[in-house]
Amino acid sequence: MTIRKTTAADIDEIVPILEEARRTIAALGINQWQDGYPNREAIEDDLARDRSYVLVKDGDVRVGQVIGTFALIPDGEPLYDVIENGHWATGDDNRNYNAVHRVAIAVASRGSGASTCMIDFVHDLTRMAGKTSVRIDTHEGNRVMRRMLEKHGFVHCGTIYLANGDPRVAYELTV
Repeated sequence: MTIRKTTAADIDEIVPILEEARRTIAALGINQWQDGYPNREAIEDDLARDRSYVLVKDGDVRVGQVIGTFALIPDGEPLYDVIENGHWATGDDNRNYNAVHRVAIAVASRGSGASTCMIDFVHDLTRMAGKTSVRIDTHEGNRVMRRMLEKHGFVHCGTIYLANGDPRVAYELTV
């Protein structure tokens, strides 16, 4: 697998992957991503801000090559400024981290090592940028995502809150 920056041509392949992820999350009985977000506009915004990435099959140049997507936010996440029921592993006042959002892997590619490829890429990019950690959040009931994060060394740090007040479980991986 290869990870590269998203192009405008990738968006039509990303949207169905997000829809698959939305259905997977709904099957868990939780409301995360059930309001139509993330959507095309969110990905277009990430692309415009140069923070959207895709996972592609090596050597595959046909339509359908995108098997996953995520956004890497290099300038911090304001929602992470306040954490409850714990603290960030690298300090609550640390702004020297990358945040990861909108992670989705195509159903057909789950279990293929795509998440390992993504985490290794984000870890290496974060370390090369001289940052101290990677931070991410998810819904408490998103057992699939939580298991993946913990498998890859992320530590549960506490609870953050979205702009609408919904709580999210916060994780951090020190690099």
